[in-house]
Amino acid sequence: MTSGMNSVAAGDVNPGRALYIDGAWGPASSPVSLPVVDPASEAVIAELAAATAADLDRAVVAARAALPAFSATPVSDRRALLERIHALILERAEPLAQVLSREMGAAISHARAAHVPLAAAHVRAAADVLATYPFLTMRGTTAIVREPIGVCGLITPWNWPLYQITAKVAPALAAGCTVVLKPSELSPLNALLFTEIMHDAGTPPGVLNLVNGTGPEIGAAMAAHPGIDMISITGSNRAGVLVAQAAAVTVKRVTQELGGKSPNVFLPDADVPRAVPLGVMAAFRNAGQSCSAPTRMIVPRARMAEVEAIARATAGAIIVGDPSDGKTVLGPIANRAQFERVQAMIAVGIAEGATLVCGGLGRPEGRTRGFYVRPTIFSGVTRTMRVAQEEIFGPVLCIMPYDDIDEAVDIANDTVFGLGGHVQGDDIERARDVARRIRTGQVHLNHPAWDPHAPFGGYKRSGNGREYGVFGVEEYLETKAILGYA
Repeated sequence: MTSGMNSVAAGDVNPGRALYIDGAWGPASSPVSLPVVDPASEAVIAELAAATAADLDRAVVAARAALPAFSATPVSDRRALLERIHALILERAEPLAQVLSREMGAAISHARAAHVPLAAAHVRAAADVLATYPFLTMRGTTAIVREPIGVCGLITPWNWPLYQITAKVAPALAAGCTVVLKPSELSPLNALLFTEIMHDAGTPPGVLNLVNGTGPEIGAAMAAHPGIDMISITGSNRAGVLVAQAAAVTVKRVTQELGGKSPNVFLPDADVPRAVPLGVMAAFRNAGQSCSAPTRMIVPRARMAEVEAIARATAGAIIVGDPSDGKTVLGPIANRAQFERVQAMIAVGIAEGATLVCGGLGRPEGRTRGFYVRPTIFSGVTRTMRVAQEEIFGPVLCIMPYDDIDEAVDIANDTVFGLGGHVQGDDIERARDVARRIRTGQVHLNHPAWDPHAPFGGYKRSGNGREYGVFGVEEYLETKAILGYA
C-alpha cells in the first residue's frame, strides 16, 4: 500500500494530489476546496481542491495526445492492463472498502461484499470481452470495423462510486479510448485510490485523467468541451438532461444511466415467504440508494395482509447503525441533501394517506446525529401517489395491490422510468411472459444471481445506452464500413 493510500484512508488529502493529469499528480489551479462529509458523524473528514475549466483543458489535451498511441495498442496489451487493474483492486480491497464506508456511509460489510468486488467484476468482464471481441468482421467484400470513439468524459455518482467508475473506465479502456474522469464531489476519495491503482498498474500517461469538481462547473464544462468525443454520465435525471443539452452543441455521443422506480411484480403463485424478504432487502440495499432498487412491490390484493406482515418483520430485523460496525446492515444516507429528500418523501406518503406499515419520520431510536433513516414501508399505495411515481432514493418501499395480471403489468409500466424490474412466480413461462411485457432495461426473475455481462440501462427517462460486458464496450466504439476490403 502506498503512502498516498494511507493518507486518503485517514482522510488527509494532500492538496498537491488533487488532480491526476498526464500520468502525474498535481494541485488544482483554484484555491477553492470541497468538503467531504462523513454521513455517520456529519463531520468534515477531508478537503479536496476543486478543478477549474483550465484544469479540465489540460486533462483533455493530455487525453487527446495519448489517444493515437493507446488506440493503436494490441488488444492483448489492453487486456493485460485490465487484468493488472483487476488484481490490484482485489489486493487493495480493504482500504477501498474502508474509504467507501467512511465517505458515503456504506455498511462496512456491504462495502466489502458488494461495492469493491462488484467493481472489480466490471474490470474482469471488460478483460473477458477482449478475449473474443471481433473488432473487424466481413460482410461479403465489405469490412465492418469497430474503432474507439476517442476521448471520453466520464461523470460518476455518489451512491455506488467505485462500482460506477469501473463500469465506465474499464470498457472505455477495453475499446482503446482515453478518459477524463470526474467523480462525484460528495464521495471522491475512492476515486483517488482507484487512480493510484491505475497508475501502479502501468496505465500510460494521459490515458486516465482525474479532475475533481462540481457538476455545475466541471461536469457542464466536460459536456460542452469540443475536445471530448463522448460523455457517459450516471446521475439524476436533472443532471442527465443538463449534460445532454450542453453536449448537443458539439454533437457528441451521450450515454446516460439515470433514475428509476423499479417494480417487483408478485404473480399469484409467487413464493411469498421467500420472495418478500428478498424483495425488501433488494429495495433497501445500499440504504435504498440504488437507481434500480425494486421499490414498488406489486402484489395480489388477496395476499396483501400476508405480504405486509412478512415485510414488517423483515424490516424490523434490519440493523441500522454505525457503518464501521460489522453487524450493521444499513448505514446512513450518503449526504444531507438526500437525507432531507427522503424525510420529505416519507412525510408526503403519510400525507397522501398511504398505510405506514413500519418506519416513518425521523432517525432510528438512539440516533441523534448522522443521516440515518428508519426503514420505511408503505402499503395500500395507489399509482397516483407521489411515493409511487417519484424516485425517493432511500430505504422506502411501497406495496401496491392489483386484481389481475394485466393490471399488475399496467401498474409496473405506469412510470416515466424504465431501468429495472423484478417478477416473482413459480410458473416460469408466465413469469417470462410478464417480464417481456415490462418496459425496463433489465428484469430479474425470482431473484437470480447478478450477471456482470448482462446489459444494464434504461427505457424512457431512465437513460440511453447500455453498460456492462460487451454492450458496455460497444458504447465506446464507432462503426466504420470499408467497401472493397476483401
